[in-house]
This record gives sequence, C-alpha cells and structure tokens, in this order.
Amino acid sequence: MTSRFFALIPCAGTGSRSGAAMPKQYRSVAGRDLLHHTLAAFDACHELAQTLVVIAPDDAHFDARRFAGLRFIVRRCGGASRQASVLNGLHALAEFGADDNDWVLVHDAARPGITPGLIRTLIGVLKDDPVGGIVALPVADTLKRVAPDSGGRIARTEARDGLWQAQTPQMFRVGMLRDAILDAQRNGHDLTDEASAIEWLGHAPQLVQGSLSNFKVTYPEDFDLADAMLRRQGGS
Repeated sequence: MTSRFFALIPCAGTGSRSGAAMPKQYRSVAGRDLLHHTLAAFDACHELAQTLVVIAPDDAHFDARRFAGLRFIVRRCGGASRQASVLNGLHALAEFGADDNDWVLVHDAARPGITPGLIRTLIGVLKDDPVGGIVALPVADTLKRVAPDSGGRIARTEARDGLWQAQTPQMFRVGMLRDAILDAQRNGHDLTDEASAIEWLGHAPQLVQGSLSNFKVTYPEDFDLADAMLRRQGGS
C-alpha cells in the first residue's frame, strides 16, 4: 500500500513573545493573516492528502472565512504545549484515514515564508527514508554560551562545526512520531521539536537544506521583516 502525506500545523499557542494583542498566527502580515500565508503553501501541494490545523479549544480568534478557498481542516484539540497539540493532532488525523505508515509533515504556523517548493523538496528527499527528517540550516553565526547568573556575560565560545538550526516542516511516519512522543512523555523527557522525539527512540533523522525565508516569526520586529519578505515574494 502506498503511503500518503499529511500536514499538521499546531496553532494553539498564544504568541506571548511577539508583543501582539492577539495570537500571532492571526495578525495581519502582507495583507493576510500570518496563518493564511502558511496554509497557502501547503494548499498548493497536491501531494498532500489533507492539512490539519490544531487550535486551542477556547480559540475565539479563528475565523474560517478569512481562509476561504484554502484546503484544510480544523480541530479544536490543542493542548497546553506544542508537544501535546502535535500528539492530539496525530490522533485526530486518524479521522481522515491516516494510518501509522503514512507520513506527517509538522509545521510551525508562525513560519509564513515556507514555500511549496521547499515542501516538495522535503517530501522528495524523505519519501523512501527509513526514519524521516527535517528542514534545517547550517549555523553561520558564532555561538556564545552565557554563564548562569552572570548577568549576560560570556562563559565561552561554542564550536559551530556540524551544528544546524532546526526549522519545519519535520516529516516522520505517523505511528513512529506518535510512539516517540508517548515514550518521551512516559520518561519525563522534555521535547523541543518532533525530531528530538525521534532521536529519543534512538533514530537519526535526515537533514534537508532549508531557507532563510522560512524563519519563525517570534519577536515584534519579526513582523516587519516577514511583511517585507512576503510582499516581495508576492510581487515577483
């Protein structure tokens, strides 16, 4: 049986670091909700059987009319953490025919610079991989480690050789990712992304070259940068 591809976009966060009065995924960027730009990239990829957006049960900002014409489904099953939202989303995908052997691409809602081309590249590289993998960029900047309780003073410089900055989408088999998250939870392991869950099981995910434009909108100044980038892309 041929494996299918699903996308899962956890969208239950409050975006507290962004300085916005509402969750950042609903803030207008380049004339559209930030989430709209993200969903549009996945909508353009007909390789995907379905895209699931996971929002908080009490989300009062989501309005499906603002995303009219885009192919996706919504479930109000967001949890208290990203890890919980992803796990609940994996369970919800079963409603739409996803089985353990199918692939799921988990993507941050707040990465509106994702492109259909990058999504297709990830699928093309990983579709026959035994583990799966993630989009990432090699670290270009010098890294400094700050000593605890030092008031921001440098303790040492870290070697950047072999270091990559994780992005999303992160693509793994539905069953493997679900089992990895559950196992990590049982053992009290703190997960920072989906790849760390797979690593917890002893697997080595593949890295696929990402893009600087696929950055995560996190801080107030990031909105202006995303706005300029998306307007430039839309006009090209």
